[in-house]
Amino acid sequence: MNGEIIDRVFALKERFLCFSIDTAIMALAYLFAIVLRFEFHAPHWGWNGVLITFFVVAAVQWLFLFLFGCHKAIWKYITVSDVPRFISAVACSATTLLILRFLMPGHFNVRPPYSITFINAIFVFGGLLLARVFSRMLAQSGTHSVKSDRPEKLRNVLLIGAGDAGNTVLREMRNQNQCNSHLIGFLDDDPAKQGANIQGGTVLGKIKDLPAVSARYNVDEVIVTMVCVPKEVIRRVVSLCKESDLPVRILPAFHELIDGSVMASRLRKVEISDLLGREETKFDDRQIIKVIANKCVLVTGAGGSIGSEIVRQTARMGPSRVVLFERFENALYQIDREIRQKMPDAVIVTVVGDVCDRARVEDVFRLYNPEVVIHAAAHKHVPMMEINAGEALKNNVIGTRVVGETAVKYNAERFILVSTDKAVNPLSVMGVTKRLAEMVVQSLNRRGKTIFSAVRFGNVLGSSGSVVPLFQEQIAQGGPVTVTHPEMTRYFMTIEEAVHLVLLSITQTEGGEIFILDMGEPVRIVDLAEEMIRLSGLKPYDDISIVFSGIRPGEKLYEDLDVSEASVLKTELARIYICKIDEAGPDLVDSMVTSCKEICRNQDGDSVKRHLTIDLYARLSNEIRVSDRENPGRIIKND
Repeated sequence: MNGEIIDRVFALKERFLCFSIDTAIMALAYLFAIVLRFEFHAPHWGWNGVLITFFVVAAVQWLFLFLFGCHKAIWKYITVSDVPRFISAVACSATTLLILRFLMPGHFNVRPPYSITFINAIFVFGGLLLARVFSRMLAQSGTHSVKSDRPEKLRNVLLIGAGDAGNTVLREMRNQNQCNSHLIGFLDDDPAKQGANIQGGTVLGKIKDLPAVSARYNVDEVIVTMVCVPKEVIRRVVSLCKESDLPVRILPAFHELIDGSVMASRLRKVEISDLLGREETKFDDRQIIKVIANKCVLVTGAGGSIGSEIVRQTARMGPSRVVLFERFENALYQIDREIRQKMPDAVIVTVVGDVCDRARVEDVFRLYNPEVVIHAAAHKHVPMMEINAGEALKNNVIGTRVVGETAVKYNAERFILVSTDKAVNPLSVMGVTKRLAEMVVQSLNRRGKTIFSAVRFGNVLGSSGSVVPLFQEQIAQGGPVTVTHPEMTRYFMTIEEAVHLVLLSITQTEGGEIFILDMGEPVRIVDLAEEMIRLSGLKPYDDISIVFSGIRPGEKLYEDLDVSEASVLKTELARIYICKIDEAGPDLVDSMVTSCKEICRNQDGDSVKRHLTIDLYARLSNEIRVSDRENPGRIIKND
């Protein structure tokens, strides 16, 4: 209680001091206006009259300063955004004084000339702002003096990017005494900025000059201060920092900033997603919103990495309801809790259930009548499915058939299957089952009015069971990092982009398509491991060893991704294609599903795998009829 009283007393003292200084500025401004107007002589109404008129002038000016909230601005935090309120307050007070002067009777002895009001307004405006700017300069010099007392603690920092974000980060670093850092300068590739000065920091050159600048000025850390920075630039900066053995941090992109503000405190380490792959494909959410808005959306596998991201993005598109279907209750609880916290207006329904349980699936469709079904439930771990082939077959194929048939029965508008690039020329159990699931979806597209499609994409950075979190865990434990083969390569994409592709397919499909994204160049897994070790501030093979463990069951050395004209059709969207793929007839698919059910009854994993990959899939590949190459998968639906 005593502490609160003391705080209030100090606050009152500070406000009184500010009020006194502002009043003194008004008095001096009024005095200078009169002295200038009368050429350093006393006015004809005398100095007593000056004192009387000053009280009127000060009262009017303080009235408008309060009305426009100028007194609320903290002096040491004054910014350009505060200037308009001072302009408005001074302009309104001057206008009021001019009106009072005009209305004053002619015989009244104390009648200041109109010019004094104009001169006084200029002095008051300038004086009030100068006092606040000077206060801010004192506050910043105080921060800098604290640093100068401990020169051994200073870290020499070089900023990459001399734009608005760099300017803001520098100001925040100085205000917050961030990491006891000392600015060396900026690097920027813009020719117009070379040699420019920003808050005392000079643009010392271009990004290519980083090694020379860091050696010359003894740089301790590099910070990338560009909000929208191409991956190629980040890779170049990281590579140059690697040569100079310098740590590098980066400012998050705008979509990572909760309130859109650029703050030094939000600087983070460069992550592997900043370096890998190509620039993300940008999609127009308005197309997706048109399809999803005011619709009930069912997401199966809603607790998984892909499913949960589908829920996050879908919930922002204005659906009437999002039904989260998941058999793992803990994962379902986590995503439900997250959405309710971040999007309290979203209508979320959580359902615990198995996609292979037809009765449970039908209950969900009967209760909520979903119009859009996004089927993400699947077993995806390649080596694990090699020894659990029956479960992979049951969940990935039969589960897809159950949900798809129920969608047709209850007249859902659209059904999207989340597939994988491992379904291309599949060798693994997981790849074969996902390819069979695609056949199921294309076959169901012939029934009823539901529009079916599938989306293939590669490995998702950071998803559960993927290589990135595994490497992070191994690095944190001190190694070794295990890589299956020196030449193992994979395609990578961010989970946000993968889900955008899934949702975008809803807007592009006419029925029966298998969509694929051009994911750029594949990445060697050993290069990925080395880069992640370096980003952790360690040296590969010295601090953390890399061990080659051998290719695991079901894995390919290279993933197949053919986006040549012979294999795909272009869509109206860049990097989005439709596979030219052979289509299985409905009778053949029915026979395949029956065979799958029979195979699943056999609990011998090796036997299931043999029947699945050798007997069933090989026979299907021989019997599938070749679809129309000029119009693959686009089936005319019967009304």
